[in-house]
Amino acid sequence: MGKVFPLAGLLRLRRLQQEQAAAELAAANARLRAASARRTRAREALELSTSAVHDSATLGALAAARASSRSMLADLDALRGRYESEAGASERDYNAARLTALPLEKLESRHDEEARAEELRAEQSVLDELAAASWHRKRQKEDD
Repeated sequence: MGKVFPLAGLLRLRRLQQEQAAAELAAANARLRAASARRTRAREALELSTSAVHDSATLGALAAARASSRSMLADLDALRGRYESEAGASERDYNAARLTALPLEKLESRHDEEARAEELRAEQSVLDELAAASWHRKRQKEDD
């Protein structure tokens, strides 16, 4: 069995941080998509609503409904803006977590390559010793 990578614990921690940041980024993007979809549906509903105005009371009610809808759209725009900011922050956090894990992953890869090379050298040494011993035994038999 090869040597254990000395920074394995730290690498596990960095990978967990990266996974957590990725999950937070996915959640932020999901919230952003949901807010955008709600805004799109509200906008479509507002565009599709047509009412015939027969008197001033209907006109007043229609104006109030339109004002309320515009207010709702403004709220949805503000919410989407907040979610965009959160998604941007989550993406920066993910990129930072990725950047902290990457050098450790490279070190681990190099460590694994060196450990494998060391194992191969040791195996070759054993094979060379066996071959030499076999050769010497064969020579001794020939000499006898």
